[in-house]
Formats: sequence, C-alpha cells, structure tokens
Amino acid sequence: MASGWRAKAVWGVVAAGVGAALVWAMAPRPVLVDLATIDRAALEVTVEDEGVTRIRDVYTVSAPTAGKMLRSPLTVGDPVVAGKTVVARFEPGDPIFLDARARRVAEAAVEAAKSGVTLAEAQVDQARSQLAFARGDLRRAAELAETRTIAERALEKARLDVATAESAVASALATLDVRRRELESARAQLIQPGEGGVPSAACCIDVLAPVDGRVLKLIAESEQVVPAGSPLVEIGDPGDLEIVVDLLSRDAVRVEPGQPARIDSWGGEGTLAARVRRVEPTGFTKVSALGIEEQRVKVVLDFVDPPETRRRLGHVFRVVARIAVWRGESIVTVPIGALFRSGESWAVFSLADGRARLRPIVVAERNQRLARVVSGLTEGERVVLHPSDSLRDGTRAEPRPH
Repeated sequence: MASGWRAKAVWGVVAAGVGAALVWAMAPRPVLVDLATIDRAALEVTVEDEGVTRIRDVYTVSAPTAGKMLRSPLTVGDPVVAGKTVVARFEPGDPIFLDARARRVAEAAVEAAKSGVTLAEAQVDQARSQLAFARGDLRRAAELAETRTIAERALEKARLDVATAESAVASALATLDVRRRELESARAQLIQPGEGGVPSAACCIDVLAPVDGRVLKLIAESEQVVPAGSPLVEIGDPGDLEIVVDLLSRDAVRVEPGQPARIDSWGGEGTLAARVRRVEPTGFTKVSALGIEEQRVKVVLDFVDPPETRRRLGHVFRVVARIAVWRGESIVTVPIGALFRSGESWAVFSLADGRARLRPIVVAERNQRLARVVSGLTEGERVVLHPSDSLRDGTRAEPRPH
C-alpha cells in the first residue's frame, strides 16, 4: 500500500510539472518595446521647402536703336564697370530687299529726279541768258546817261533789271542743287543689301554697362540684326543675393516678416542664417512632380551672414530654406514616433508596472521629431516608440534589451 501511494505521489508531481510547463509555454510573452522618457526640451517648429538664390537687382541692357549688333566682347562672369565697360556695339543695318513693285517705284523716282535736274539746268541757262542781256542794257544805258541822252530813271531801271536777273540766276542754281539732291535720294532707294560699303568708325554706337557687377547672361551673343528695345545682356552684383522660396499656401500663412531661417543643402559647409523680408500677398498655381496642382506663395529672405561665408554661392542656385515659425524653451515634449491616432485624438502607450497603458493626450506645435504636450503626460513618464499592432491597453510589455 505504501509503495502504491508513493507511486501516485510521483505521478502527481510529474503531472503538475507538465501542466505548469504547458501553462508557461502557452502564456503570452511580454512584448518587447523601445521606450523614450518624457522630458523637457527646446522645440522649434519650421516650415521648409526648396528655394533659389537670386541677385536682388538684375539689370537687362536693351538695344537703344535698330541695327546690326556686332559679336559681344563679353562672356558670362566677366566683371563690368558702370559707364566704362562696353557691353554691346552697333553698326547701321543693311537696307531691306526691294521686291518688283518697290524697285519699279524707286526706278521711276530716279527718272523723275533726272528730269527735274534737266529742267533745273535749263532754268539756270535761261536765267544766265537774261542776266547777260540785262547787263548789256545796263552798259548801254550807262554810256547814254553820260551824254544825257536818256533820263536818270532809265539808268536806274537798267540797274534794277540786272539785280533781278542775278537773283533769278541764284534761285535757279539753288533749285538745281535741290534737284540733284533729290536724284541722289532716289538713287539711294535702289541700294540693295551688301551694296552700302564699309561703314566708318564714327558711325557705330557703343552701349556701356549701367552698373558695376558681372555678366549674368548673354541674351544676344553672336552678330545679328536686332530691333530697338531687344534685350542683349543681363548684369548684376553676385554679392547682393536674396532667397526666394515657393511655399505651400497653408505653410505661408504661418510665416511673417522678421522670422529667422536656416539655409541648408547649398553646397558649402554648415548652414547659413537668413531672415524673412517679405511674404508676397498673391499666390500662384504650380504643378508638382506628381502632376498635382498646388497653390504656392513666394517668400523672400535676406542673408544675415556676411558675403564671405557664401563666396561660391551665385545667381539661381538651389538651396533648402527652413523658416522658424514657432519656438519654445524647456517645454514638455513627446517623440513623434510615439504618437498615433485613437479615434479623434492623439494617443500614446505608456509603460507602467510591466504593462502598456493607452493614454489619450493633447499635443500642439510639433516638428519632425518632437511635439509639445498640452495635457495627458507628465515629465519622467516612459512611452513606447513606434508601437506595433500587437500592443493593446494592458498588454504585458518590457523594454527591448540593447
């Protein structure tokens, strides 16, 4: 009987051990989680986007008159001095081609001018003949007046006739000169392109730089005929830069003049300090790389650092601007990675007594790393980072070993 009792006791212990092992094996394991401690920190909220640098004042030099512009003596990047550096040189342009009708009209004008010259020459001959005749009359009247054969009045009349004839000759000669100039003008209308000859050095126009700076763009470089007002070259001072950022309209409403900004990804070492100067009051539509229409607003920033810190930065260079729209010191913050949506509010999982507890919280300003806690968490509590779908309120959890 005793041996039987002992055998039952042994089997009972074995069964209890197996049952305990099964319970332990089937029991849910604590979920391993990454934790962060709620702490006080400085929080800066920024809006950021890509922007471009640009020279504040860009001057476009235009053609002062129509003509043939010679090849530009400049290249992009050349320095220019206001009132001294020649940025463009002009020669008179060639005459236009004449079609059949225009040529016939011009030829007819030449023939008419020739006839006018012939008529004027005949009028000169006639006037000279009348002058010779009047001078003969005057000579005879003078001889007769010496013997008192004619009256003094007749002598005066002969002198008047000579003076009138001399004036008629002068008038005829002037008319002849006018007709010859008209003939030259009519013949000039027949000049075709390439027949004008080489212009003199005094005929050209030099266009000088309006300001000190450097050549930014040669709009017209090769020799060509340009109309008056055509843009030729752009000039500006690379040391006088500003930044233009096209922000989404929902971000632009948070930006105000005077707010500080940081300029990153500009190609040099470190970041550059800047400040918002102007937020333009009108927006525009811009199509994103994904084909989505977005409303954008131009925001203009000024550099705060001296030009020496951005020596290699030039006109229309790409940068990334981060504008600080809010900043707080020593405030309770929670990592963004701990937040998730629970219904209509934000929530986190805190770890207390080995179990995860669902904690609805209220947050305000936030950036890419931290959010400001308004209520729901206190300094020193631990929250779960990046909670998985397996985590529920009351689930056993323990920190992940590192």
